[in-house]
Amino acid sequence: MKFRCLAATAILSLSALTTTAPAWAETRLAFGATNSQSAHYAYFASLSQIVNASFPDTYLASVVETGATVDNLKRMARSQLDIGLITTSTLYQAYNGVKSFEGRPVESKLLWAYSLAPQNVVVRRDSGITELAGLDGQKFGPGMRGSSTEATSQEVFDLLGITPDWVRGTNGEQANAIKDDRSEGFVKSAVGTSFDALTTDIAAFTPLQVLGIDDTQEAQIRESLPELSIVEMPGGKMENSGPYTAWGFMIGVSARPDMDEQTAYGITKAVMENMDEQAAAFPAVKGLNLPELTLQYATSPLHPGAIRYYEEIGLTVPERLK
Repeated sequence: MKFRCLAATAILSLSALTTTAPAWAETRLAFGATNSQSAHYAYFASLSQIVNASFPDTYLASVVETGATVDNLKRMARSQLDIGLITTSTLYQAYNGVKSFEGRPVESKLLWAYSLAPQNVVVRRDSGITELAGLDGQKFGPGMRGSSTEATSQEVFDLLGITPDWVRGTNGEQANAIKDDRSEGFVKSAVGTSFDALTTDIAAFTPLQVLGIDDTQEAQIRESLPELSIVEMPGGKMENSGPYTAWGFMIGVSARPDMDEQTAYGITKAVMENMDEQAAAFPAVKGLNLPELTLQYATSPLHPGAIRYYEEIGLTVPERLK
Protein backbone atom coordinates (compact mmCIF):
# COMPACT_ATOMS: atom_id res chain seq x y z
CA MET A 1 0.00 0.00 0.00
CA LYS A 2 2.77 2.36 0.95
CA PHE A 3 4.49 1.67 -2.38
CA ARG A 4 1.31 2.38 -4.32
CA CYS A 5 0.90 5.73 -2.51
CA LEU A 6 4.46 6.73 -3.31
CA ALA A 7 3.92 5.73 -6.90
CA ALA A 8 0.72 7.73 -7.06
CA THR A 9 2.53 10.73 -5.58
CA ALA A 10 5.25 10.38 -8.19
CA ILE A 11 2.68 10.24 -10.97
CA LEU A 12 0.93 13.35 -9.61
CA SER A 13 4.27 15.16 -9.37
CA LEU A 14 5.12 14.24 -12.95
CA SER A 15 1.67 15.37 -14.03
CA ALA A 16 2.21 18.72 -12.32
CA LEU A 17 5.55 19.17 -14.06
CA THR A 18 3.93 18.35 -17.40
CA THR A 19 1.13 20.84 -16.74
CA THR A 20 3.57 23.68 -16.07
CA ALA A 21 5.81 22.87 -19.04
CA PRO A 22 4.42 25.61 -21.33
CA ALA A 23 5.82 28.26 -18.95
CA TRP A 24 9.26 26.82 -19.58
CA ALA A 25 8.76 27.42 -23.30
CA GLU A 26 8.61 31.19 -22.76
CA THR A 27 11.69 33.03 -23.98
CA ARG A 28 12.54 35.88 -21.67
CA LEU A 29 13.41 39.11 -23.47
CA ALA A 30 15.12 42.10 -21.87
CA PHE A 31 14.36 45.47 -23.48
CA GLY A 32 17.03 48.06 -22.60
CA ALA A 33 15.56 51.55 -22.40
CA THR A 34 17.05 54.54 -20.58
CA ASN A 35 16.52 56.44 -17.33
CA SER A 36 13.04 55.81 -15.92
CA GLN A 37 12.36 59.58 -15.89
CA SER A 38 12.56 59.72 -19.68
CA ALA A 39 9.56 59.55 -21.98
CA HIS A 40 11.51 56.94 -23.93
CA TYR A 41 11.37 54.59 -20.95
CA ALA A 42 7.57 54.69 -21.18
CA TYR A 43 7.86 53.92 -24.89
CA PHE A 44 9.92 50.79 -24.18
CA ALA A 45 7.45 49.74 -21.49
CA SER A 46 4.78 49.85 -24.20
CA LEU A 47 6.94 47.70 -26.47
CA SER A 48 7.19 45.00 -23.81
CA GLN A 49 3.41 45.08 -23.37
CA ILE A 50 2.86 44.76 -27.13
CA VAL A 51 5.22 41.78 -27.44
CA ASN A 52 3.77 40.02 -24.39
CA ALA A 53 0.20 40.49 -25.66
CA SER A 54 1.12 39.36 -29.19
CA PHE A 55 3.07 36.26 -28.10
CA PRO A 56 1.65 35.20 -24.70
CA ASP A 57 3.00 31.64 -24.94
CA THR A 58 6.30 32.49 -26.62
CA TYR A 59 7.94 35.58 -25.16
CA LEU A 60 8.04 37.20 -21.75
CA ALA A 61 9.46 40.69 -22.25
CA SER A 62 10.41 43.18 -19.57
CA VAL A 63 11.87 46.69 -19.71
CA VAL A 64 15.23 47.45 -18.06
CA GLU A 65 16.37 50.88 -16.87
CA THR A 66 19.82 51.57 -18.36
CA GLY A 67 22.25 54.35 -19.21
CA ALA A 68 20.73 54.61 -22.72
CA THR A 69 22.42 54.16 -26.10
CA VAL A 70 26.08 53.46 -25.39
CA ASP A 71 25.24 51.37 -22.32
CA ASN A 72 22.61 49.45 -24.31
CA LEU A 73 25.03 48.66 -27.12
CA LYS A 74 27.63 47.36 -24.68
CA ARG A 75 25.05 45.20 -22.93
CA MET A 76 23.68 43.86 -26.22
CA ALA A 77 27.22 42.92 -27.23
CA ARG A 78 27.35 40.79 -24.05
CA SER A 79 23.83 39.39 -24.73
CA GLN A 80 22.55 40.97 -21.52
CA LEU A 81 19.83 42.77 -23.50
CA ASP A 82 17.83 41.55 -26.48
CA ILE A 83 16.84 44.91 -27.92
CA GLY A 84 17.83 48.40 -26.88
CA LEU A 85 17.21 52.08 -27.42
CA ILE A 86 19.87 53.54 -29.72
CA THR A 87 20.53 56.63 -31.76
CA THR A 88 21.26 56.26 -35.45
CA SER A 89 24.51 58.19 -35.09
CA THR A 90 25.96 56.03 -32.32
CA LEU A 91 24.69 52.80 -33.86
CA TYR A 92 26.53 53.77 -37.05
CA GLN A 93 29.74 54.25 -35.07
CA ALA A 94 29.30 51.00 -33.15
CA TYR A 95 28.49 48.88 -36.20
CA ASN A 96 31.45 50.27 -38.13
CA GLY A 97 33.84 50.22 -35.18
CA VAL A 98 34.75 53.91 -35.41
CA LYS A 99 35.26 56.77 -32.95
CA SER A 100 34.50 55.57 -29.42
CA PHE A 101 34.03 52.03 -30.78
CA GLU A 102 37.38 51.98 -32.59
CA GLY A 103 38.69 48.41 -32.64
CA ARG A 104 35.67 46.98 -30.83
CA PRO A 105 32.66 47.08 -33.16
CA VAL A 106 29.21 46.00 -32.00
CA GLU A 107 27.35 44.49 -34.94
CA SER A 108 23.92 45.40 -33.66
CA LYS A 109 21.39 45.86 -36.47
CA LEU A 110 18.53 48.34 -36.56
CA LEU A 111 14.92 47.17 -36.22
CA TRP A 112 13.17 50.53 -36.58
CA ALA A 113 13.49 54.26 -35.86
CA TYR A 114 10.68 56.13 -34.14
CA SER A 115 11.65 59.66 -33.12
CA LEU A 116 13.79 62.55 -34.27
CA ALA A 117 15.84 63.76 -31.30
CA PRO A 118 16.96 67.39 -31.57
CA GLN A 119 19.63 68.11 -28.95
CA ASN A 120 18.66 71.16 -26.93
CA VAL A 121 21.43 73.18 -25.28
CA VAL A 122 19.50 74.40 -22.25
CA VAL A 123 20.75 77.01 -19.75
CA ARG A 124 19.34 78.92 -16.81
CA ARG A 125 18.05 82.30 -17.93
CA ASP A 126 19.82 83.99 -15.03
CA SER A 127 23.19 82.62 -16.22
CA GLY A 128 23.60 85.49 -18.63
CA ILE A 129 24.77 83.04 -21.33
CA THR A 130 23.27 83.80 -24.75
CA GLU A 131 25.44 81.75 -27.14
CA LEU A 132 27.31 78.44 -27.13
CA ALA A 133 30.71 80.16 -26.81
CA GLY A 134 29.57 81.53 -23.45
CA LEU A 135 29.65 77.99 -22.02
CA ASP A 136 33.44 77.84 -22.26
CA GLY A 137 34.75 77.18 -18.73
CA GLN A 138 31.24 77.13 -17.23
CA LYS A 139 29.75 74.22 -15.25
CA PHE A 140 27.49 72.42 -17.69
CA GLY A 141 26.08 68.92 -18.19
CA PRO A 142 26.76 67.05 -21.46
CA GLY A 143 23.77 64.72 -21.02
CA MET A 144 23.21 61.55 -19.03
CA ARG A 145 26.39 59.62 -18.28
CA GLY A 146 26.92 56.84 -20.83
CA SER A 147 24.27 58.12 -23.22
CA SER A 148 24.52 59.04 -26.88
CA THR A 149 23.63 62.60 -25.93
CA GLU A 150 26.74 62.79 -23.75
CA ALA A 151 29.02 61.32 -26.42
CA THR A 152 27.59 63.53 -29.17
CA SER A 153 27.70 66.68 -27.03
CA GLN A 154 31.38 66.16 -26.34
CA GLU A 155 32.09 65.67 -30.05
CA VAL A 156 30.19 68.81 -31.04
CA PHE A 157 31.73 71.02 -28.34
CA ASP A 158 35.23 69.71 -29.13
CA LEU A 159 34.63 70.46 -32.81
CA LEU A 160 33.49 74.00 -31.99
CA GLY A 161 36.43 74.60 -29.65
CA ILE A 162 34.24 75.14 -26.58
CA THR A 163 35.30 73.47 -23.31
CA PRO A 164 32.75 73.60 -20.47
CA ASP A 165 33.55 72.40 -16.96
CA TRP A 166 31.52 69.21 -17.40
CA VAL A 167 29.03 68.23 -14.71
CA ARG A 168 28.40 64.50 -15.15
CA GLY A 169 25.78 62.16 -13.76
CA THR A 170 22.31 60.80 -14.36
CA ASN A 171 19.60 62.99 -15.85
CA GLY A 172 18.17 63.47 -12.37
CA GLU A 173 21.53 64.47 -10.90
CA GLN A 174 22.17 66.99 -13.67
CA ALA A 175 18.64 68.39 -13.32
CA ASN A 176 19.14 68.86 -9.57
CA ALA A 177 22.44 70.62 -10.21
CA ILE A 178 20.63 73.10 -12.47
CA LYS A 179 17.83 73.66 -9.94
CA ASP A 180 20.37 74.20 -7.14
CA ASP A 181 22.43 76.61 -9.28
CA ARG A 182 25.43 74.25 -9.24
CA SER A 183 25.31 73.99 -13.04
CA GLU A 184 24.36 76.48 -15.74
CA GLY A 185 22.49 73.89 -17.79
CA PHE A 186 22.75 70.70 -19.82
CA VAL A 187 22.17 69.12 -23.22
CA LYS A 188 18.88 67.21 -23.34
CA SER A 189 17.03 65.50 -26.16
CA ALA A 190 13.80 67.20 -27.12
CA VAL A 191 10.66 65.19 -27.80
CA GLY A 192 9.73 66.22 -31.32
CA THR A 193 9.96 70.02 -31.23
CA SER A 194 9.15 70.39 -27.53
CA PHE A 195 10.95 70.14 -24.20
CA ASP A 196 10.97 66.65 -22.75
CA ALA A 197 9.28 66.00 -19.39
CA LEU A 198 12.44 66.45 -17.31
CA THR A 199 13.35 69.81 -18.87
CA THR A 200 9.75 70.95 -18.49
CA ASP A 201 9.92 70.00 -14.81
CA ILE A 202 13.05 72.11 -14.32
CA ALA A 203 11.52 75.04 -16.19
CA ALA A 204 8.47 75.05 -13.89
CA PHE A 205 10.53 76.71 -11.14
CA THR A 206 13.83 77.61 -12.83
CA PRO A 207 13.33 79.68 -16.01
CA LEU A 208 15.39 78.29 -18.88
CA GLN A 209 16.38 79.24 -22.38
CA VAL A 210 17.78 77.36 -25.38
CA LEU A 211 20.98 78.23 -27.22
CA GLY A 212 20.94 77.50 -30.94
CA ILE A 213 23.91 77.03 -33.27
CA ASP A 214 24.87 79.79 -35.71
CA ASP A 215 25.51 79.40 -39.45
CA THR A 216 29.26 78.88 -39.03
CA GLN A 217 28.75 76.20 -36.37
CA GLU A 218 26.12 74.50 -38.53
CA ALA A 219 28.58 74.33 -41.44
CA GLN A 220 31.26 72.81 -39.19
CA ILE A 221 28.88 70.13 -37.94
CA ARG A 222 27.64 69.28 -41.45
CA GLU A 223 31.20 68.87 -42.70
CA SER A 224 32.79 66.98 -39.80
CA LEU A 225 29.86 65.05 -38.29
CA PRO A 226 27.75 63.93 -41.25
CA GLU A 227 26.01 61.25 -39.16
CA LEU A 228 24.16 64.04 -37.35
CA SER A 229 21.06 65.83 -38.59
CA ILE A 230 20.51 69.60 -38.55
CA VAL A 231 17.07 70.40 -37.15
CA GLU A 232 15.12 73.65 -37.44
CA MET A 233 13.21 74.21 -34.20
CA PRO A 234 10.26 76.60 -33.73
CA GLY A 235 11.17 77.87 -30.26
CA GLY A 236 8.54 79.34 -27.99
CA LYS A 237 7.73 80.86 -24.63
CA MET A 238 9.21 78.05 -22.54
CA GLU A 239 12.40 78.00 -24.63
CA ASN A 240 12.58 81.80 -24.37
CA SER A 241 13.48 81.96 -28.05
CA GLY A 242 12.22 82.34 -31.56
CA PRO A 243 13.12 79.76 -34.22
CA TYR A 244 16.57 78.24 -33.66
CA THR A 245 18.81 75.56 -35.14
CA ALA A 246 19.96 72.45 -33.28
CA TRP A 247 21.82 69.27 -34.10
CA GLY A 248 20.14 65.91 -33.64
CA PHE A 249 19.74 62.27 -34.63
CA MET A 250 17.06 59.61 -34.86
CA ILE A 251 16.17 57.46 -31.88
CA GLY A 252 15.40 53.86 -32.67
CA VAL A 253 15.54 50.24 -31.58
CA SER A 254 18.26 47.74 -32.48
CA ALA A 255 18.81 44.08 -31.71
CA ARG A 256 21.62 42.19 -30.02
CA PRO A 257 24.18 41.01 -32.62
CA ASP A 258 23.15 37.34 -32.47
CA MET A 259 19.36 37.74 -32.51
CA ASP A 260 17.77 35.25 -34.92
CA GLU A 261 15.69 36.39 -37.88
CA GLN A 262 12.37 34.98 -36.65
CA THR A 263 12.54 36.76 -33.28
CA ALA A 264 13.48 40.07 -34.92
CA TYR A 265 10.70 39.65 -37.48
CA GLY A 266 8.10 38.83 -34.82
CA ILE A 267 9.01 41.80 -32.63
CA THR A 268 9.10 44.23 -35.57
CA LYS A 269 5.79 43.02 -37.00
CA ALA A 270 3.99 43.13 -33.64
CA VAL A 271 5.20 46.65 -32.87
CA MET A 272 4.65 48.12 -36.33
CA GLU A 273 1.09 46.80 -36.38
CA ASN A 274 0.17 48.23 -32.99
CA MET A 275 0.58 51.98 -33.20
CA ASP A 276 -2.18 52.79 -30.71
CA GLU A 277 -0.32 51.24 -27.77
CA GLN A 278 2.85 53.10 -28.74
CA ALA A 279 1.09 56.42 -29.17
CA ALA A 280 -0.60 56.10 -25.78
CA ALA A 281 2.82 55.83 -24.13
CA PHE A 282 4.75 58.13 -26.46
CA PRO A 283 2.40 60.58 -28.25
CA ALA A 284 5.15 61.84 -30.58
CA VAL A 285 4.76 58.70 -32.74
CA LYS A 286 1.06 59.31 -33.40
CA GLY A 287 0.42 59.57 -37.13
CA LEU A 288 3.96 58.57 -38.12
CA ASN A 289 4.76 55.89 -40.65
CA LEU A 290 7.60 54.19 -38.79
CA PRO A 291 8.66 51.79 -41.57
CA GLU A 292 9.08 54.68 -44.02
CA LEU A 293 10.75 56.84 -41.36
CA THR A 294 13.20 54.02 -40.71
CA LEU A 295 14.15 53.57 -44.35
CA GLN A 296 14.58 57.34 -44.71
CA TYR A 297 16.86 57.96 -41.72
CA ALA A 298 18.71 54.68 -41.07
CA THR A 299 22.48 54.98 -41.50
CA SER A 300 23.52 51.38 -40.75
CA PRO A 301 22.22 47.93 -41.78
CA LEU A 302 18.76 46.71 -40.82
CA HIS A 303 18.26 43.32 -39.20
CA PRO A 304 17.23 40.62 -41.73
CA GLY A 305 14.07 40.04 -39.69
CA ALA A 306 13.12 43.71 -39.99
CA ILE A 307 13.95 43.69 -43.72
CA ARG A 308 11.66 40.67 -44.13
CA TYR A 309 8.76 42.58 -42.58
CA TYR A 310 9.33 45.80 -44.52
CA GLU A 311 9.50 43.94 -47.83
CA GLU A 312 6.43 41.93 -46.82
CA ILE A 313 4.39 45.15 -46.60
CA GLY A 314 5.60 46.30 -49.99
CA LEU A 315 8.52 48.61 -49.16
CA THR A 316 11.81 48.63 -51.04
CA VAL A 317 14.77 48.42 -48.69
CA PRO A 318 17.83 50.25 -50.08
CA GLU A 319 20.86 48.06 -50.70
CA ARG A 320 22.90 50.27 -48.34
CA LEU A 321 20.73 49.04 -45.47
CA LYS A 322 21.07 45.33 -46.21
